[in-house]
This record gives sequence, structure tokens and C-alpha cells, in this order.
Amino acid sequence: MPGDSHLNFNVLHRTCKLVVLLCFLHISVTLIFYVRSFDIRFAFVQNQQSHTLNPIKTNVITQRIGAITPDQEHIKTKHVPPVKENVPKLGKCPEISPLLVGPLRIEFSSPVSLELTRSENPNLEPGGRYRPKDCVALQKVALIIPFRSRDEHLKFWLYYLHPILQRQQLDYGVYVIIQDGMETFNRAKLLNIGYAEALKEYDYNCFVFSDVDLIPMDDRNTYKCFSQPRHLSVSMDKFGFRLPYNQYFGGVSSMSRQQYMKINGFPNNYWGWGGEDDDIFNRLSSKGMSISRPSGAVGKCRMIRHDRDKDNDPNPQRFDRIAHTRETMHKDGINSLTYKVLKVEKDQLFTKITVDVGKP
Repeated sequence: MPGDSHLNFNVLHRTCKLVVLLCFLHISVTLIFYVRSFDIRFAFVQNQQSHTLNPIKTNVITQRIGAITPDQEHIKTKHVPPVKENVPKLGKCPEISPLLVGPLRIEFSSPVSLELTRSENPNLEPGGRYRPKDCVALQKVALIIPFRSRDEHLKFWLYYLHPILQRQQLDYGVYVIIQDGMETFNRAKLLNIGYAEALKEYDYNCFVFSDVDLIPMDDRNTYKCFSQPRHLSVSMDKFGFRLPYNQYFGGVSSMSRQQYMKINGFPNNYWGWGGEDDDIFNRLSSKGMSISRPSGAVGKCRMIRHDRDKDNDPNPQRFDRIAHTRETMHKDGINSLTYKVLKVEKDQLFTKITVDVGKP
């Protein structure tokens, strides 16, 4: 009997230990599953939050790029101002350009081409326009050339003048005004037309009127305007590098817009060669203006030799008209100008305007 009780006690003791061990194992497994389920719930919540935020970001981008839709009105975005580049402000160009070289060698023995001139002047804009890049030009200059059937002369003019004008640091444009047809040539009227047409494109305040066959021999002879009307072709080789007479105002001259309007521009009724320059001098004199000129050395220029043009015979009425300038100047000029533009062409080197000037 005592042996059986001892045996029963051992069995009971082992059974209890087994039960305790199983309970401990159950509790451990339960804890492990609990912890794992907590991690899964936490990851699920994070995933849900990320999905909720993404539409908001998309809406914000949409709001910045396009229009705001009604369901986006609650979203506010912060305006970011554009970044401003620090562009240095250019100062004015000096009164006397530091780029000038002085006397020039001018030759007409070898022909030049427009292609060569274009390649040597890459900074020109269409229409023969140029402005300095490192400073603001003091004047805006329109260069006006009355023209008909002088293509070779024009090539030389463009070849020599463009580099000179750029060294003079001018804001300029070149306008070649072509008289259409074979009627008698009218130089002064073409100059008036050039003035009117140039102002349609830009607010020029200075106008240089130049024959196509005259080339300056010194770049210090600046093609700009002065306090008085300027005669620029002072010493032509044609006249032995001397001024033919004190009232001479032909070849190349410059006037400010105010000076030009004060004399009502140029006469429109000088058909044929001669007389208009003296009429212009009389107009200036009658308004109390005097002619300014560079020195004889600086004002030297060369003329391209040629025969007188056909349909440009001397004007037989020029002397009578010159004698009555003071009487006619207020009704014959820019205020009475009539013409028809037939064609406008833009080359890299110049603006070519073909016009019908009417008949004598």
C-alpha cells in the first residue's frame, strides 16, 4: 500500500509539471502571435495614411499648374516668386568712342560682294540694324540713301560704312530708298520718304542723308547729329579735298528730328540734278540755323567715279526755285509729301524700300 501511494504521487507530480509546461508554452505562443498581429496592424495604418496623403500632393501640383477645381478649394499653396536674374544695367556710351582708329584706306579697285560684308558683320540685325552691346548709344540714327541703279556703289558703301558706324557706337539702321520706274530722278523727295518710312519702324532722333557714292576716309567723322545741322562730306577728292563754296550742303549731311521739322523737311519739286542742296541751305538759314562741319582733315571722303545717271539731267528750273525758297518752304516739304510704297525688303545689311514718287 505505501508503495502504491508513492507511485501515484510521482505520477501526479509529473502530470502537474507537464501541465505547467504546456501552459507556459501556450502563453508563449499567444504572446508571439499577439506581437506579430500588432506589427501588422501598425503597418496597415501607415500604408493607409500614405495612400491618403498621395492624392493631396497630386492635387497641390495640379493646383499650381492648372485651374482650381471645386473639390480642391480647401487646399492652399504658397506662391513662390520667380527668381530675378541680376542683369547689370548698361551705362551710356562715351561722347567719343574709344574704338575709333582715325584715317582709313579706301579703295575701289577690287569689287566687294554683299556676302563678304554680311560675313564680316555678324552682329547686324535684319534691316541693317545695330546697337552696341556694352553701352547705350547716345543717339538713334537712321541713315537714308536715295537710290536707283547703283548696285556696285551700294556694295562699297555697305562694305566700308557698317564697320565705321559700329566703331562709332551708334544705334543705327540703314534705309535704301529706291525710285521705281524711269521718270526723272528726285533726290530730295526720296530723302523725305526715307525720313517718314524710318520713323514707322523706330523712334530715331537723328537722320543722316547720304549719297551712295561717298565714303568717309576717317572714322572720327561721326555720323551723328549736333546742336546745328551737320555737313559731313567736307573734303571730297572730287573737289581736290576742298569745300567748293561756303553754302555747300551736298553729299552727306545730318539733322536732328527737331532741326528737320523746323524747316519742313526737304523740297519735293526738284526733279533732275542740282538745286535741292542749296534750297535746303536756304531753309536752314531762314530759320536761324548755321552749318557745322568737321575739320578738313577729318571730313575727307572719296567719291566712286561714275558717269551721270540717265534720266537725271540738270534741272533747268533750279535757279528760279532756289530764289523763292523762303516763299515755298512752308507749303513744299514733309507736310505735302505724297508717294506710294511698292515693296519693303529686309536684308541683313539694309532695308530696301521701293517707292513710286509720281511724275514731274
